[in-house]
Amino acid sequence: MGKTRAKDFTNYLEKLKILAMRKLNKVPRILQIINIENHKIYCAFNNGEYRIIDFQKLLKKWNTQKNSFEYPLLDPRQLAKVKLIGGTLAWPQIQKQIVLSKDQKIDIHLDLDPQVLYDESVSDIEMNQKHQIGKLLREERKKAGLTQEELARRSGTTKNYISRIENNRSDIEMRTLRKIIELGLDRKLEIAVV
Repeated sequence: MGKTRAKDFTNYLEKLKILAMRKLNKVPRILQIINIENHKIYCAFNNGEYRIIDFQKLLKKWNTQKNSFEYPLLDPRQLAKVKLIGGTLAWPQIQKQIVLSKDQKIDIHLDLDPQVLYDESVSDIEMNQKHQIGKLLREERKKAGLTQEELARRSGTTKNYISRIENNRSDIEMRTLRKIIELGLDRKLEIAVV
C-alpha cells in the first residue's frame, strides 16, 4: 500500500472512530444520581439533560408482582441503595441466580437498561431551566433592543440559529457563544463555576 493510500485509510479509520463515539454519546447513559426522594430518582444523563424516574409509576406500569425481580424496589429503603454502575442504575443487593445450562449458573444483580430509564422518565424542568443559555440569551437580546435577525447579522450567524439557541433546540460551542455575546450584544462573557 502506498503512503497516500495508507494515509487515506488512517483518515478513514479516524472518521469511523469519531462516528462511533458520536453514536455512543446518543445512547442514553446516566452520569450521576442527583437525588433520591421516596420512589423518585433524579439523574443527569449524558446528553446534558436532568430527568426524574418515578419508580412507583414505572413498577405499576410493568405490573410488578411479589415474584418479580424488581419487586424489592417498591420499598423506598431498597430503592435508595441504588448504585451507578456502567452508566445505569443498579442494585447489587438484589440478586438472583440464572441457570445457563445443567452445569452453569451465574448470579446477577438487578440493573435496568438506561434507554428504558430515559424513555420512562420525565424532564426535571427546574434543573434543566437552570442551565438554559437560550433563555438568558433571549433576555439579553431583548434588553439590547435587538431582533433575532439583527443579533444574527452582528454576530455573523443566522436568525434561524439564534432562534434555535433561544428555544434550547441547539447546542452551542463556546466560541460561538462568545461571538454572539461579545460581538452581537456588545457585552462581556464571563463563566463561573460556583
